[in-house]
Parts: sequence; C-alpha cells; structure tokens
Amino acid sequence: MTRCVIVGGAPMADYGRARAALRPDDFGLYCDGGLRHAQALGLKPGLIVGDFDSWQDPHLPVETLTLPREKDDTDTVFAAKEALRRGFEEFLLLGTLGGRLDHTLANVGLLLMLDGAGKQALALDEFSELEIVSRRAVTVPERWPWFSLLSVDGPASGVCIRNAKYPLQDA
Repeated sequence: MTRCVIVGGAPMADYGRARAALRPDDFGLYCDGGLRHAQALGLKPGLIVGDFDSWQDPHLPVETLTLPREKDDTDTVFAAKEALRRGFEEFLLLGTLGGRLDHTLANVGLLLMLDGAGKQALALDEFSELEIVSRRAVTVPERWPWFSLLSVDGPASGVCIRNAKYPLQDA
C-alpha cells in the first residue's frame, strides 16, 4: 500500500527536505492550514480534512471531510485516525513540527499513537526527523552526525548505541 503523507499547518521555511522525502505514489492528506504547503510540495491532495479555522475550504474536486470546530482531536489527529481506518501502514508527517507548541506536542503524541498501532511513522522538518521506535531495531544514518534518543513514554530497555561519538575537534 502507498504511504500516507499527512500535511499539517506548521510553518515550513524550506521545502527542499520535504520534497526530497516524497515518493511518486504517496497519498497526500492535507489538514486545514496544511493546504498552504500544497503547491510548494507538489503533492496532489487525495483527501482534505479540517474545520477550516486556519484556511478557507478550497472547494476542490477532492474528497473533503469538514470537521466541527469544537472537537476532541486536532485536525491532524483526526486525519491520522481516518488514514488508519482506510488501512494505511506507513506515514510521513510534514508541517507538524514547529509553530504552535501545543500542536507540536499533540503531533508527538500522534507519533506515539501510530507506533502503538504498529505503524511506521516519521515527522520531518527542515532541521530534524522524529520517529518513535519501540518494536524494532533502528540505525541512524551517517548523514546525521548528531542525534538524540529520548524516552517519551516510560523506561527504555534494550538500547544499544555503537560507533556514535562526537567528531574530534581541532584545538
């Protein structure tokens, strides 16, 4: 199955990394204000979800789910739950980090929710990649000279870090 790319409304100053991460068969799921990124990303919307409090309903010939403004989930969390309902197994979240801290934290919680459902999910912005790893081994590519491992949901076990040292600096 194709990967679901959920695009939120957080600011994106540089679209290069996001565009480089896209695949030709990705399914674009835009959340409300995330529509401001559609043209720059070049990812066609397959579904639009939102209460349209931060972006006007575009009335595009694309399936659109209009949400009430008073609800228990953010537009992005609702979008992810809808994508799960539709059977997606892999997720890329763009426009979900930075901007409003409450939405960034909600999207970290969204990564936890997707991991808890056994799905692979990655949030990416121009500075970082964020992934919850709980059931599988992971290798940090050499292109990332700095990385952090944080326990966000209780004690961590089975962590093994090899060949990860700060590069020596010339004095």
